[in-house]
Amino acid sequence: MSIQIRWQFALAGFFMFSILAVGAAPIDRLALVTRHDVVLTNFDTSNPLSVGNGGFCFTVDATGLQTFPGAFEKTTPLGTLSDWGWHTFPNPNHWSIDTFHFKEFPDLNGRLVPYADAPGNKLTPEMKWLRENPHRLDLGQIGFVLKHADGSPVSPNDLTGINQKLDLWNGKIISHFEFDGEPVDVETICHPTLDAVAVRVVSPLIKQGRLALQIHFPYGTGDTKTADWSQPDAHETVLGQPDSSHAEFYRKLDDDTYFAMACWSNGATLTNVAKHQYEILPSSKMNQLELVCAFSSARTAAKLPTFAETESPAQEHWSSFWKNGGAIDLSGSKDPRWFELERRIVLSQYLMAIQDASAYPPAETGLTYNSWEGKYHMEMYFWHEAQFALWNRLPLLEKSLGWYQQILPRAEGTARKQGYAGARWPKMTNPNGAESPSPVGPFLIWEEPHPILMAELCYRAQSDPVVLRRYSEVVFQTANFMASYATWNTNKQCYVLGPVLQCAQEIFPKDKTLDPTFELTYWRWGLETAQQWRLRLGLPRDSKWDDVLQKLAPLPTADGKYLFTETTPDSYTNPKWNADHPAVLNALGFVPGPGIDPTTMSNTLDWIWTNWNWRDTWGWDYPAIAMTAARLGEPERAIDAILLDTPKNHYGLNGHVYQRPNLTIYLPANGGLLYALALMAAGWDGAPDRNAPGFPDNGQWNVRWENLHRAP
Repeated sequence: MSIQIRWQFALAGFFMFSILAVGAAPIDRLALVTRHDVVLTNFDTSNPLSVGNGGFCFTVDATGLQTFPGAFEKTTPLGTLSDWGWHTFPNPNHWSIDTFHFKEFPDLNGRLVPYADAPGNKLTPEMKWLRENPHRLDLGQIGFVLKHADGSPVSPNDLTGINQKLDLWNGKIISHFEFDGEPVDVETICHPTLDAVAVRVVSPLIKQGRLALQIHFPYGTGDTKTADWSQPDAHETVLGQPDSSHAEFYRKLDDDTYFAMACWSNGATLTNVAKHQYEILPSSKMNQLELVCAFSSARTAAKLPTFAETESPAQEHWSSFWKNGGAIDLSGSKDPRWFELERRIVLSQYLMAIQDASAYPPAETGLTYNSWEGKYHMEMYFWHEAQFALWNRLPLLEKSLGWYQQILPRAEGTARKQGYAGARWPKMTNPNGAESPSPVGPFLIWEEPHPILMAELCYRAQSDPVVLRRYSEVVFQTANFMASYATWNTNKQCYVLGPVLQCAQEIFPKDKTLDPTFELTYWRWGLETAQQWRLRLGLPRDSKWDDVLQKLAPLPTADGKYLFTETTPDSYTNPKWNADHPAVLNALGFVPGPGIDPTTMSNTLDWIWTNWNWRDTWGWDYPAIAMTAARLGEPERAIDAILLDTPKNHYGLNGHVYQRPNLTIYLPANGGLLYALALMAAGWDGAPDRNAPGFPDNGQWNVRWENLHRAP
């Protein structure tokens, strides 16, 4: 591929670039995207489709709406979720993480450090309440009421002729099905700037009085089902109807409130059929029915758009999304795996855009349904959001990156409570930044450098001093904590990490674990990058940070391989350690070292590749391994890793990645895939000087790419 590269050197030697194809036709973006439109031809409970705008998401069954939610209770629940919609159960005991009794653990030198522990994962009522609240709320279910000629209800097995398409280029779900020989055609769209779903239905069943629409409001739950239909008396729905084709629903669940507004085709009528349950019944003169339903945290006087007024901006939004972001076209490749890899890339871009592009960090299941009560897992923030920077969609990253500034006072309070400087970021949290009790979460540390890495990606993409000023406080307070957290080991005359520490490979005892290879490397990279930020702003290097950098413990090794932690010399001889995340590889994966010996890391990768328990991994492990392989100059293995045929690396027809029965989608895998593929295509600092240095140069791969940024 003939390319023109524009290099932009930042201070202190960091650089980034964007790329434009010249000398060859630009990638046909429309063809690239539409060849991966999702088409379903049966009632598939494993692959529900969604529309969304990054802060609001609506997931549907084969009818294009949420008509048969019961069929999905054991797979992927059909939800209507937003970034602002949260519910809190009553709290008569006034429980709060601020008054929770933190258990004290001694650090290496015997200093007692308090943590929000849940020993043995045996949750007291207080711990359970704190973990469950607030939980993300299902705002309401919108589906069809379908009836046979005799008035009996239709079941999923009665549907025939199913043909459902996710039109990626336009952000629309187009559904066709039949029952009793009659066709139903449905279009489902999400508004790009309003938390609103619009639907258009065409069917002869409308005139026959056998098709209506239903809006049903549930109570909240932290459960994966997201909606609790068993407590109709625990919440309120107050209907206001200014005219015959508009309604406002005021919703109150304990101390939480929100609004739903609906407008529908003239001639249809709204009927309250049960508590919190409403049907929109078309007249016998209609053969088409439209509905727009919007949700908001506060009452709005704005007029709802029509279906057409929703469709037009949605088309413009998605067309712009696909035209202006990064792109990778593999269609000229001979390797038969090209189509599947390209499919994963395209569908992952769509899923991250509709699920993970809001003002807050995402949950691991995004806005589809609740995992871990819908709370954010901040160690996953990199895997969700970093890809936006490399795929030329930086504003989608910066939407949520500002949240760190919002919760900075609380993070500083956590560090202070534990006797540290700076800001200690939470692991499992919600919009207010409060930590959740856990035997694991509060002890993790690999999420701590993430704000530095994310801010650095923003700076590399823009090379603008405004970025430095915007994020400098978060970067510096993060580094202050990191330097303060490192403990001086008098015996070894160096700074160490832990104990108490839970490393990314979450199987080691937190009260005995010391110096994990990955975390040590990330600490070095993060502190040095924070120093570069000081220099870019005209400030001197921080002496404390430099002291830690110069005296941080060396990486633990044995027999030519990196140990997983300093305290597991049996890393390669005890089979119980070859499970969970092979996190040691991350030291030369999404972190570019420093201080990594390529031969030692190559030996480490070889052993893991042969011996790891792949059934006990997670979806982001595969892109992580691919990045390590690429940086080591093993592009064939990078491709093999990212497409490794294991249960945790299976991408469904809808692009989601199954992990286990109660975790049927896993967005860190999708985000990790995108970051890894951008690195493999556009390269990384110090990569070989050739096109797509992370792909095999064997004549089997033809990699065309545009508008991607080089990784650190």
